[in-house]
Amino acid sequence: MKRRTFDKLVSYVGLGLAALLLIFGGMLNFGAAFANDSVQSQLENQNIAFPIEAGLPSETKDQLLKWAGKQVTTGEMARDYSDLYIWEHMKASATAVMGKPATYSEVSAEYMSAVRGGSQDAERTAKLSELRDTLFMGNTLRGMLLEAYAFGTLGVIAGYAAIACFVGGLLFLLLGIAGLMHIRRTPEDATI
Repeated sequence: MKRRTFDKLVSYVGLGLAALLLIFGGMLNFGAAFANDSVQSQLENQNIAFPIEAGLPSETKDQLLKWAGKQVTTGEMARDYSDLYIWEHMKASATAVMGKPATYSEVSAEYMSAVRGGSQDAERTAKLSELRDTLFMGNTLRGMLLEAYAFGTLGVIAGYAAIACFVGGLLFLLLGIAGLMHIRRTPEDATI
């Protein structure tokens, strides 16, 4: 095979890969921007904010201080609000009624048992009912916030992938151009 033919083939394949990577980079960049903008706008619409320092749970206060008094607008903030703020309140509420941290399903089962069994302790049944509602709402909000965190994370990953595609595309573009320039210096009769 002639060297010039080989150089042309490699150079054009490199230019094709450059175009492909640049197109993928653009699509990934669009996806990253879409995910991040959607997460931010949806969280802003919810108007959820961390309390000031005094209102933060003592167990997770050190981890939440960076967000004190701020509105939840990013996936990372949504995760921290869910896992370090709501979760702590849910555990505290359950401990106050049940004597230990308990899940929605555990509280609901005990409440349903008390209702079906005709419990004589109306005050305890009322507390279980309130706790059941609290845990249900807390789990629902946590689920929504953790979904925002997941999409925000996907947006960040897509952003990094876009950068990698742009860098790779630029590298292949430069190598393809260098290959085409090299063809001019290759003798006609050179072979591989």
